Amino acid sequence: MSRLALFLMWLLHWLPLAWLAALGRVFGNLLYLFSKERRHIALTNLRLCFPEKTEAERVALAKRHFAAFGRSFLERGLLWWSSPERLRRMVRIEGRQHLDALAGRPVILLVPHFVGLDMGWTRLTLELDMVSIYANQTNLLFNAALLRGRTRFGASTLLSRQEGTRPAIKAMRAGKPFYYLPDMDYGQRDTIFVPYFGVPTATITGLSRLARLCKAAVLPVVTRMLPGGAGYVVEIGAPWEDFPGDSIEGDTRRMNAFIESVAVTMLEQYFWLHRRFKTRPPGEKGVY
Repeated sequence: MSRLALFLMWLLHWLPLAWLAALGRVFGNLLYLFSKERRHIALTNLRLCFPEKTEAERVALAKRHFAAFGRSFLERGLLWWSSPERLRRMVRIEGRQHLDALAGRPVILLVPHFVGLDMGWTRLTLELDMVSIYANQTNLLFNAALLRGRTRFGASTLLSRQEGTRPAIKAMRAGKPFYYLPDMDYGQRDTIFVPYFGVPTATITGLSRLARLCKAAVLPVVTRMLPGGAGYVVEIGAPWEDFPGDSIEGDTRRMNAFIESVAVTMLEQYFWLHRRFKTRPPGEKGVY
């Protein structure tokens, strides 16, 4: 089944982006209908974060998210097999000057979990070598395809989460920007509870700690999925001023507040399928 799925993704990558995007939305709609567990997770997240919305509004948002996720999933075939020229046409970069100005200095790219983050990674690897940490997939064949696809270009470094951050720090100090994804629930280790959309959320403190340890600049990087066949845009923001600040908690709150501020501009593209609130404060019941 996995080999067939990969073969279908390879076939689909030859399609024009507008056609592939339409198929991806259909695929996402089917996932919403048949993936009861993920539908429950997404709707639970939306109820926690947006209690002011009606249930109908949250269901409509969840459906749009599944459509965006389905599109991003099928479009991974473009990342794994399309030519560099097509990828450059499909994904444009804004704000590259902010990164160029920091040449020679350790840099952390803060990358929230929006559905376009893989597009952002691959597009940037056409321009520079980076380092990032990934989670091993349970499907070994898909995991191998993912690794091959993410390391097609240049000499970027991908590390498994089991390897920890030391190799990433070494690579960052050697000049590779760290493509850092800190907004998932990784359990209680190295986390504190800070608000995310008003919900106490277990959040890793790595952004603040790494910036302090490496004297690294932090630049936000957000990849937006554009409508239809218009492609994607990678937005590289200016380096954060006064970061790290006076406290790790304050820095972590600032990170979550930033992610919120971007998420509200494209709510359907944030990764609501993840159990973001799985780890609860002591004494608080689970939400899923």
